[in-house]
Amino acid sequence: MIDTHAHLDFPQFDPDREKIIFEAKASGIKNIINIGVDLKSSRKSVELAKKYDFVYATVGVHPHDAKTLNDDVLKSIEVLAKNEKVVAIGEIGLDFYRNLSPKYVQIKAFEKQIELAKKLNLPIVVHIRNAYDDALSILIKNNVQEIGGVLHCFSGNLEQAKEGLSLGFYLSFNGTLTYPKSRAQDIAKNTPINFILTETDCPYLTPTPFRGKRNKPSYVRFVLEKLSELFPDKSFEEIEKITEENAFKLFKLGNRL
Repeated sequence: MIDTHAHLDFPQFDPDREKIIFEAKASGIKNIINIGVDLKSSRKSVELAKKYDFVYATVGVHPHDAKTLNDDVLKSIEVLAKNEKVVAIGEIGLDFYRNLSPKYVQIKAFEKQIELAKKLNLPIVVHIRNAYDDALSILIKNNVQEIGGVLHCFSGNLEQAKEGLSLGFYLSFNGTLTYPKSRAQDIAKNTPINFILTETDCPYLTPTPFRGKRNKPSYVRFVLEKLSELFPDKSFEEIEKITEENAFKLFKLGNRL
């Protein structure tokens, strides 16, 4: 089991961070990828990755914080990205639901960070909310198939999923997959299993049966269990193995051990 999208540096984990990380390993989690959302959290993600051998990091500026991405911040992100435990640029993208940064600023930050990822030959972790058509257009325009990446916490429609897959991107699913009447279930069923990643997005989006409580990496098991229901021809162990291989392939984890 691999949690490809966690936020263990967030304050929700301040009381027991190390306990949660050791618990994850004891529960069968092989790797955790901790995701940067701004310069501060990107630094913390790298620190966590340095401290724990099975933890990796991404660095980047989330669309919420796009207004903070000036030349100095971008240069600092680039320096961090050269650490051997950094496996991607992210999470980057567009969020037109909250619009905590103006749309045009989000677009500019997204494109600048795609450019950085291409310069460093790193995949990207993409956050999209209420902006799938715009985000996919930007990905196409910038030839992101050269570096690849993942559409994290995928919540678009089937046509948008197909477009993302046509770029060679992976789709990642988390606890929302376990919610009753979740649209993500139909998307997952129609996605080739060799293009699916598992994540938690902890401390958020906790799966059933712990919905409403703090999420944590060990709960990625419930995502895998739901996937094994959606792919009845495959066992839990088979799906676990395939999604692990997918993560290793995209993030080149095997080359970093």
